[in-house]
Amino acid sequence: MVKPDFAKTGGLVPVIAQDWQTGEVLMLAYMNEEAWEKTLETGKVHYFSRSRGKIWLKGESSGHVQLVKEIRLDCDLDTVLVKVEQLGGAACHKGYRSCFFRRLKDGELEVAEEKIFDPEVVYGKKN
Repeated sequence: MVKPDFAKTGGLVPVIAQDWQTGEVLMLAYMNEEAWEKTLETGKVHYFSRSRGKIWLKGESSGHVQLVKEIRLDCDLDTVLVKVEQLGGAACHKGYRSCFFRRLKDGELEVAEEKIFDPEVVYGKKN
């Protein structure tokens, strides 16, 4: 079976999560081989958290799970594009639909989206 070239990238490959209907980029994260296999096995996107050093099911805390609709690999097999159905409406742990909720304007970052949920309520802590 074809899979990303994890050896070439030191064990982790970048993964772009994109809304399967609108094409909106929701987030960028990483997968190791175990996260890849769990994603294929369950149909729900799993990532490898570099900060926590472990596999995580997207939405395991918030309920905002990503259901796999399509998986694409780039020409070098070292980047994954996952087209997903984003349950709960938000991919970002800060409460926004996309992790790319800010835009650069006049050298400053400004919030360009509405918050979908309050992270303190969902996670019980400040994010």
